[in-house]
Amino acid sequence: MYKVIGHPQSRTMRVLWLLEELGQSYEVLPCKPHHNDIQQINPSGKIPALIVGDDAIYDSTAICTYLADKHASLTFPAGTIERAKQDSFTNFALDEMDAILWMAAKHSFIHPEEQRVPEIKQACHYEWANTMVRLEQRLGDQTWVMGDTFTIADLIIGHCAIWAKLAKFEWPQGKVADYFARVTSRPALTKAKENTAELL
Repeated sequence: MYKVIGHPQSRTMRVLWLLEELGQSYEVLPCKPHHNDIQQINPSGKIPALIVGDDAIYDSTAICTYLADKHASLTFPAGTIERAKQDSFTNFALDEMDAILWMAAKHSFIHPEEQRVPEIKQACHYEWANTMVRLEQRLGDQTWVMGDTFTIADLIIGHCAIWAKLAKFEWPQGKVADYFARVTSRPALTKAKENTAELL
């Protein structure tokens, strides 16, 4: 059984969702960012962390990549062109979706009030709209970003979509909206939410 340290209202949900997709059992050790429990494991105090024996892995994307590789599922093999294209979509999600959402969050409630620059949020919404255009161009008519195969890139993009909706970013139309609906209706995501509902 895997042990995940974190909280479902964070990037921890990516790991829990993936574990459900993989059919792996897990337990969640509830922990908010910068709590002593996580600070002792990850010096940055960030969640999630995955406990693996006497070791730990930090960062949701690193954890998802490790699990997908370990179980040879939801990913293409390392060293293949398909994996490079998959990684390109993963980095797109991190650079052009996650980073925008995180910047807006920092200037909404993360940073001390005197360090917040509310005007930055307007720029974040502008960048998000442009990102949705680029995502539509890259997605085309494919079911998932890698065609017929659901991968961790879709999962991370899907989690960003959920985050964006909660943060009231403009919801896309057309193909991207349909894609977001497919991703966020995955049964594994529903199960991960149900399994951690008592932690909210």
